Amino acid sequence: MIVAFLSQTIRIAIPYLFAAAGGAIAERSGIISLTLEGFLLTGAFGAALGCYYGGSPWVGILCAMVAGLIFGLVHGIATIRYKADQVVSGVAINILAIGVTRYFLHLAFGSSSNSPRISGFTTVMRGDGFIPSVVNNPLIIIGLVAVPSVAWVIYRTPFGLRVRAAGEHPKAAETVGVGVARVRYIAVGLSGILAGLGGAYLALDQHQFTDNMSAGRGYIALAAMIFGNWDPMRGGLACLLFAAAEAAQINLQGTHGIPSQFVQMIPYVLTIIALAGVVGKSTPPAALGRAE
Repeated sequence: MIVAFLSQTIRIAIPYLFAAAGGAIAERSGIISLTLEGFLLTGAFGAALGCYYGGSPWVGILCAMVAGLIFGLVHGIATIRYKADQVVSGVAINILAIGVTRYFLHLAFGSSSNSPRISGFTTVMRGDGFIPSVVNNPLIIIGLVAVPSVAWVIYRTPFGLRVRAAGEHPKAAETVGVGVARVRYIAVGLSGILAGLGGAYLALDQHQFTDNMSAGRGYIALAAMIFGNWDPMRGGLACLLFAAAEAAQINLQGTHGIPSQFVQMIPYVLTIIALAGVVGKSTPPAALGRAE
């Protein structure tokens, strides 16, 4: 049972890890990542569209990355080029993602609720529960290494130093020749790509796209990143914690002594409690949300 629970937790955590990794690099550059929900949703639709018409999950993954990148750049243009309020732009991107995916879902598949079944990657069923095959589903291993990879980029590379400078002291960074706008464009583009991969995992794992299938995962990933004090590794651990809560919620749904409504609230209540516990203690990048 423990092995099965851990396997289920990892499976649930993959889209959170992708989104949190993307959010970390964007927010460390000074761009608020309220858009993660929209990136996940458009990535999921891009994956379903590419896999269905391209006949391969790899085409779906590529389309998911492109879809996330496009929406990331839209957010970047609005907030960096035109200095729009980043929270307002984030909300608008999420609403736009719902409308765009719903429209093209009907246009491409003739349905307003879900796409036809797509192939996706195969998985392995074993006696100890659902054990995903890393060989047959590369998004699992990519998702697990996404967070440490982003941490390495942020803390160990010259580009990461520029990202942190753009998020902490953009004017000082400009004086030493760092193109803050360019760094932020790259960071928000990478954020869209990574979150788009999280959406691709959702669509390929469920073998179809369903309307609004991100279901708040982008917001939970954002909460995990804040809970981790904008550190990718701590944020990744928070993602695993929230995924474990969701796995517990799924396993408790058959318990007759607890009303199902309360069981379904577990991941969201834990998210609120976690955020309430770090209010006033976490330190965001100094220039987060500021148009420079």
